[in-house]
Amino acid sequence: FKRLPKDMPTTAQLAAVSGAMAIGLGAFGAHGLKTKVDPAMIKVWETASHYHLVHSVALLAVSVGQGHLSKRSLKLAPPLFTAGMVLFSGSLYLLVLTNKKALGAITPIGGLTLIAGWLSLAL
Repeated sequence: FKRLPKDMPTTAQLAAVSGAMAIGLGAFGAHGLKTKVDPAMIKVWETASHYHLVHSVALLAVSVGQGHLSKRSLKLAPPLFTAGMVLFSGSLYLLVLTNKKALGAITPIGGLTLIAGWLSLAL
C-alpha cells in the first residue's frame, strides 16, 4: 500500500462529517419539517440535502483518489466543494428555516462554486 498523503485525513474527515450532516439534515427535513413548512419548501430542503450529500461524496472521492489527480486539482477542488456546499445547500437550508427569500440570491453563487470544483478536477 502507498503511504497516505499528510492532508488526506483532513479532507477525508471533512467529507465524513459533511456526509453525516447531510444525512442528518435530510432526515430532519423529511421528518421534522414535514408538518411545519409548506410542501414546496420541503422540496427545496430535499434539493439542499441532495447536493450536500453528493458533494460530500465528491469530496471523499478527491481525498481517496489523490494518486490520480494533479496537485492543482487537489489544491483547488476541496475548498471549492466545501465552499459550494456551504453557499448552495446552506443558503437553501436557511431559506427554508427563515423564509427569507433574499437568501436565494446566494444559492447560484454556491452552484457556480460547485461547478468550479468539478472543473478543477480536469486541471
